[in-house]
Amino acid sequence: MDTQHRNRLLTVLFLGVLMAALDIAIVGPALPTLRDYFAIDDRAATWLFTIYVLFHLVGTPLMAKLSDTFGRRAVYQADLLLFALGSLTVALAPTFSVVLVGRAVQGFGSGGIFPVASAVIGDTFPPEKRGSALGLIGAVFGLAFLIGPVLGGILLLFGWRWLFAVNLPVVAVIMVMAAPLLPTRRVEGRPPFDWAGMTTLGVALAALTYGLNQLDTTHFWQSLLTWRVGGLALLALVLLGLFVRIERRAADPVIHLRLFKTRQLVIAGALAFGGGLGEAVAVFVPAYAIAAFGVGKSTASFLLMPMVLALAVGAPLAGKFLDRVGSRSVILAGTSMLTLGMLGLGIAGASWVLFIGALILAGLGLSALVGAPLRYIMLAEASLEDRAVAQALIVILTGVGQLVSGATIGAVIDSVGGGTAGYATAYSVAAVAAFGLLFLALWLKKRPAELAALNGQTRFTQAEKPAS
Repeated sequence: MDTQHRNRLLTVLFLGVLMAALDIAIVGPALPTLRDYFAIDDRAATWLFTIYVLFHLVGTPLMAKLSDTFGRRAVYQADLLLFALGSLTVALAPTFSVVLVGRAVQGFGSGGIFPVASAVIGDTFPPEKRGSALGLIGAVFGLAFLIGPVLGGILLLFGWRWLFAVNLPVVAVIMVMAAPLLPTRRVEGRPPFDWAGMTTLGVALAALTYGLNQLDTTHFWQSLLTWRVGGLALLALVLLGLFVRIERRAADPVIHLRLFKTRQLVIAGALAFGGGLGEAVAVFVPAYAIAAFGVGKSTASFLLMPMVLALAVGAPLAGKFLDRVGSRSVILAGTSMLTLGMLGLGIAGASWVLFIGALILAGLGLSALVGAPLRYIMLAEASLEDRAVAQALIVILTGVGQLVSGATIGAVIDSVGGGTAGYATAYSVAAVAAFGLLFLALWLKKRPAELAALNGQTRFTQAEKPAS
């Protein structure tokens, strides 16, 4: 595949991921409008996000596995069509219940867009170009949260339904562009699909997501002991154990347990879980700013911008450095900055300079954990037939890490009594956790060993190249 063809392919992948990421970012400005339109309370309105995240996590491993089995093009296009169907359902919804159905379909479809895009990069880009390509895809999320609220505000001028209807022409354009570019390789003679494993994993993820979203951090321990929270978390753990048993016996498991047999993949998974920590602490930044500086709610929301800008800039930079120095060096630098950023937030007090500087460091550090480096490791270590599933693991572990970390941070804040002291303590605890990630990253492969793994992979044959 020549450079021009790869660039066109990267544009298609970029647009698909950007569309899915924007759909999360542009909903925020519409919440008050949707709440008033359907006459619902704030708790019901949060389900616009919760149900999307829930079905996104469930759809991720399924779509990734189908992609490894039936080919990237068919599954990527199916994901886009599901996303469009969900968007149309929301845009035409007569009731809030139908809105939630549409959001669920959107989340399910979006679950495969990012891992399949990353797997396509592994399929079609040479090892020395993958870091830059992954870095560009990783920058999408920072970009989405920069332009999402602005775009959402503009579309709201024409009515909230346009927030979702606008996805339809975008999907049509991406579908047309993707048809001649995406690879069509599929595995022939593969054993029957592992529906038992997929169902068990899906229910476990759904139980964990719903349970942790119901956690009341102002009454943490009491809430944890309820069936709605603690009971569902316990159910998720039991189902996870059952899932491992099923996968050991399955002819073609949803997630091959061999992905956890190498130190490199285990560490990457743990770092992905830790990346969820960084995303979770970002949620509390506006509330911290209100407590520490006495700013208004609208001003506090804009104070996330230094972190988001740093993430948007850091993601492509991390990708470029991956191709030069490897994942270990980039992740060590990232976890170091994340640790310093969390520590800075913990001791910032009423210092604006320290607060903003810490946010920038945290954003740059996050770009090494939720962007290209971990996906780069997965492309180097996972076999061709597990490539999309390995990318899905990063999404799942980051999402679960975000849920668990969010609940834990909320509990720490509450245990100290809230206010500035509570947030400072929570960020100090996050700094300790980030330092643990830094120590863990020391055990990653050094550059020569990583290059050997990249260069030893099986590449596409002429017959497996995308059809023209």
